[in-house]
Amino acid sequence: MEHDEHLTADITGVADPADAGPAPCAVGAQAPERRCVLTQAHGPRASLIRLAVGPEQQVAPDFNGKLPGRGAWIVADRAILESAMAKGKLKGALARAFKSNALKLPDDLPDQIAAGLERRALDRLGLENRAGNLIWGHERIGEALIKGKIRLLIHAGDARPDGVGKLEAKRRGASPGTPSIVLPVGRDQLSMALGRENVVHAAISDAASAARVMQALERWAAFNGGKVHQAEDEDDEEQAAAAVAVATAERH
Repeated sequence: MEHDEHLTADITGVADPADAGPAPCAVGAQAPERRCVLTQAHGPRASLIRLAVGPEQQVAPDFNGKLPGRGAWIVADRAILESAMAKGKLKGALARAFKSNALKLPDDLPDQIAAGLERRALDRLGLENRAGNLIWGHERIGEALIKGKIRLLIHAGDARPDGVGKLEAKRRGASPGTPSIVLPVGRDQLSMALGRENVVHAAISDAASAARVMQALERWAAFNGGKVHQAEDEDDEEQAAAAVAVATAERH
């Protein structure tokens, strides 16, 4: 299915506070699939990017997948998108999908999508924080790890290796099955997302909340050709430093 109709939302790309993630599916139910107009590959809506057309025929990403009118879906892969734009394939595919040759395709569409996915991932952290699902502060996180109450451990991309190493040691000792990640953004952006000052480490105590955050982070990372950096195997400060170095490189 290349497009759909009669959906409503805004075109800003900012996560809607009312959008708490996908609704639970019935047992055995499958998520609705869409088809990429570039590769023809099918996938769940969460793995693709919906493009919509504004009132002046401008094409823009619709991250909530709910803008009115016809929509076209593309794979969340920046390299494929940029290649298709350079070869004129995207314009042709969208002209067929939207049944219009008057579309205005922005040159910075890949940048718009990358920025929107980053914003949504950080907004998701903010939403989960306001819902009471996040813990911050080195000591509080450490205590929660020892009690087995953490479902996802998060480090800012510029976190000090010794701080990362100490929390990782507690995670491995008390909660070895708990995933741990290093964000591709630093403490300033993490703090802004959470509405607090100098947040370097955070943790999520709710399993569903952790899954929503990981989905948003993985979608953002996948579009840029990478993956969420797992800190699961960092077993000393030297390895923690390597994890932070990778995250810092990915930010640039």
